[in-house]
Amino acid sequence: MTIVESTSSTTNKTLRFPLNAWYVAAWDREVVRKPLAVRVANQPLALYRTEDGEVVALADACWHRLAPLSMGKVVGKDGIQCPYHGIVYNSAGRCVSMPAQEVLNPSATVPSFPAVERYRFIWVWLGDPLLADPDKIPDMHQMDDPKWAGDGETIDLDCNYQLVLDNLMDLTHEEFIHTSSIGGKNISSSDFIVTHGANSVTLSRWMIDIEPVPFMRGQMNAKFPGFEGNVDRWQIIRYEFPSTICIDVGVAKTGTGAPEGDRSQGINGYVMNTISPSTDTTSRYFWAWMRNYLLDSQKLTTQIKDGIAGVFREDTAMLNAQQVAIDAMPSYEFYNLNIDAGGMWIRRLIERALEAEGAPWQPRT
Repeated sequence: MTIVESTSSTTNKTLRFPLNAWYVAAWDREVVRKPLAVRVANQPLALYRTEDGEVVALADACWHRLAPLSMGKVVGKDGIQCPYHGIVYNSAGRCVSMPAQEVLNPSATVPSFPAVERYRFIWVWLGDPLLADPDKIPDMHQMDDPKWAGDGETIDLDCNYQLVLDNLMDLTHEEFIHTSSIGGKNISSSDFIVTHGANSVTLSRWMIDIEPVPFMRGQMNAKFPGFEGNVDRWQIIRYEFPSTICIDVGVAKTGTGAPEGDRSQGINGYVMNTISPSTDTTSRYFWAWMRNYLLDSQKLTTQIKDGIAGVFREDTAMLNAQQVAIDAMPSYEFYNLNIDAGGMWIRRLIERALEAEGAPWQPRT
């Protein structure tokens, strides 16, 4: 187990966000021909699709008087028309039409940002466009792999995005917040291992020969009707820069080889999480629960999504309350326990990325 001195502390700073990174702006199903307004990393965006279905991400402010382009309409093959005075921009953000004049002002442009549709999400890059490599998009292949089924939702949070990352990297909170669903008394007492790379952090935890928690018992009975007995439970949490965490979770009948790699006598899910900062103190949390069993059951997909949504509402209440406390005590220092090891490594990776961009974290004032 990675050990973190419990007496160490971290000054509470305004947790900024790297811009040379891919963030999810919306689900792919949300972006249509009608412009959609979103905010990512303090940048208002107008998203829409061209006639050919390609996704466009423009700054949501007209060059002329800063009217929101998202309030306008898509025109022609790939243009968007300002709702205030009718100026039209193409998908690259360049003005192609102005009212009452034929000569176009060459400065009439709005920023255009790289956008990629992948894993059922629309990803945007707000930093240097020359560095926008789609291969750097975090791996969430379970979202559209035919071997996996599931669905998810979006949660709008009144808290900094880093608090959500902390929450997901330390699942011991399940034992205390989610007592009626996914929590279990064995989580906080079990050992874990933390490893890290240049852009990733992984925390692995196994709980052997334990009573299944209510959610896992229900899933075992869905796949193995009449199941009884204890299970071996796993939580393998993987973070990828800047803000995606995919959690390999599941249980198998105890003693059937799950720790050694044979999960055939159990159920396996992936909790897919990607968090996009909206502002310094708000964020959008995109999540889904994917499974590799009973793939054709839409009923099970809906039941799981509704159940997990209820679990995450408990997290939402705590995260929002935590942000209120931070705002009230901006100079308070966070103290770190062993269970914070994964989250501390994430903070180090983000801090290094900010320093590389020349934008170190700013003290709260």
